Amino acid sequence: MKQAALFLSHGSPMFALEPGTTGPALAAWAASQPEPKAVLMMSPHWMTRSPVVMSNPQPKTWHDFGGFPPALYQLNYPATGNTALANQVQGLLLSAGIDCASDAQRPFDHGAWVPLMHLFPKANIPMVQLSLPAYYKPEELVKLGKTLAVLREQDVMIIGSGSMTHNLGEFSHDRRMDQPAVPYVTEFARWVEAALARGDETALTNYRATAPHAVRAHPTDEHFVTLFFALGAAAGDKPHYISREVMMGSFAMDAVAFG
Repeated sequence: MKQAALFLSHGSPMFALEPGTTGPALAAWAASQPEPKAVLMMSPHWMTRSPVVMSNPQPKTWHDFGGFPPALYQLNYPATGNTALANQVQGLLLSAGIDCASDAQRPFDHGAWVPLMHLFPKANIPMVQLSLPAYYKPEELVKLGKTLAVLREQDVMIIGSGSMTHNLGEFSHDRRMDQPAVPYVTEFARWVEAALARGDETALTNYRATAPHAVRAHPTDEHFVTLFFALGAAAGDKPHYISREVMMGSFAMDAVAFG
C-alpha cells in the first residue's frame, strides 16, 4: 500500500487543546485512509547541521515550550519509535551520499506529537523523526524527500510538520481563535496552493523572491521549509488540501496531502 506524503501546519502548541476545524479535518482524513505501519516525521523543532534520525524505541513526549496552561503539560503521546525504520532511513541517505547520524535518546518534540494527536489520536502508529538540516536549501530538502519517497511504497507515511505562516512577532495571546485572517496570511497561503497545484517547483523553491509577503509570513524559514521535504517525498503526486483554516488571524493551518 502506497502511503501519502503530507505537509501539516502545527501552529501553536495550543493546537493540541484547541483543534479548531483543522484537528477534526485531520482526524476525518486519516480515518478515510488505510493506516500506515509507521510515520516518518520532520519537524522544525529539531534542527541539526546534517540529518539525524531518531532511533529511540520508546520516545518520551517532550513539552518543549513555556508559558502555556498547565493542561498542555499533562498531555502525553505514547507512540513507540521504530528502530528498523530508523536504520532504513539512515541507510537510504548514506547510500545516496547524504550524511546521516542516529540519536537513540531523542524524544518527540511538539512539532511532531501535537499534529499527530489529531491525525492518529490512539498513538498506535510508530513514529520516527528525522531532523531538519539547518543549512539545507529548499532544493536540498526536496532531494532529501525524494531519496526517502520509496518508503511510501512500504506503507510509511512521510510528513513535513511546520506552519504555512509563522510570524511570532505579530502573534498575540489575546487574539480570539476565530480572529479574521490578516490579508497577507491568506495571500501567501493561496499563492503556495496555486504553485503546488501547477507543480511549479521552481517558484516554490524560490518563494522568498517570488511569493507575496514571504518574509513577513516567515521572518525565519524553518517552519516553512519542511514543505520541501514533503514535496520531494510526494514524487510528483498531486496535492489535496485537508485544511485551509487560519487561527488567531495569523497562523495559516494549511494541511496538504500528496497521493
